[in-house]
Amino acid sequence: MESKKLIVTASPHITNHTSTRGLMLNVCIALLPALVASTLIFGARALLVTGVTVAACVGFEALYCVVMKKPVPVGDFSAVVTGMILAFNLPATIPLWIAIIGAFVAIVVAKQLFGGLGFNFANPALLGRIVLFIGFAGRMTAYAFPQTDIDALASATPLVAGNSMAGKDMLLQLLLGAHGGVLGETCAVALILGGIYLIATKTISAAIPLSYIGTVAVLSLVLGQDVVLQLFSGGLLLGAFFMATDYVTSPFTFTGRIVYGVCLGVITCIIRFYGNMAEGVSFALLLMNLLVPYINDLTRQKPLGGAKAK
Repeated sequence: MESKKLIVTASPHITNHTSTRGLMLNVCIALLPALVASTLIFGARALLVTGVTVAACVGFEALYCVVMKKPVPVGDFSAVVTGMILAFNLPATIPLWIAIIGAFVAIVVAKQLFGGLGFNFANPALLGRIVLFIGFAGRMTAYAFPQTDIDALASATPLVAGNSMAGKDMLLQLLLGAHGGVLGETCAVALILGGIYLIATKTISAAIPLSYIGTVAVLSLVLGQDVVLQLFSGGLLLGAFFMATDYVTSPFTFTGRIVYGVCLGVITCIIRFYGNMAEGVSFALLLMNLLVPYINDLTRQKPLGGAKAK
């Protein structure tokens, strides 16, 4: 009879066949509805901007790793995801050279200089977006009208327009994206479909997006704001489903994710309602990314049978 050996290995002991490549491909698939929607709304320029940012992110990652004599990780699709999310934070009117600068900041500065995937302190696409917003504010707010020539600029996004957009057609406009804005903040239906796909495939946990969106809804209602406008306009859905759930820069405990989502909602509402900017998602995400290590420490589960802290 063949003897059975007891194999002892280091944790983790429960594994599956999930890979970084598989997770990133799921995110790319989830972003496709929003990419199709932005192309229908703004025309082929949306595809061009997305293609340029993706190509630039992949190229910068490969070039950096070759120069630094490191393994080239472009096959894991993380640079592709960064390029797509960065593009979704840009208007269709953005000059392509500015989009390339954003890709450089996202990949080289925010990701590779801190050690590559798994070591970045903030979401790379988020940091690229904030740097571009600060450095090229005029270009970043030059929004195009839907279904018109790409050079025609909208006067204001729904968050800026506020109550002047209210009416029986407001919800339909917000859901279908019939308004100006960046590529990834127009069609709410497409973003929701992508978010549902990520949750259904267990690519992300529902804790962060639900607590984030729920907090914004409750605070908007309590503070007398238009709940529909706050939920379906701006970058809330894009941030909640695709940026706040980044594995590296979000908490790994369930309690931590709830705390993270609630704090994101509170900060977003404070900036939107009391700040001098109509949008607050990006800066809320950046601030909470910096606090994630502390949230992890405070919400970490104590080992069973472990000694109590003195």
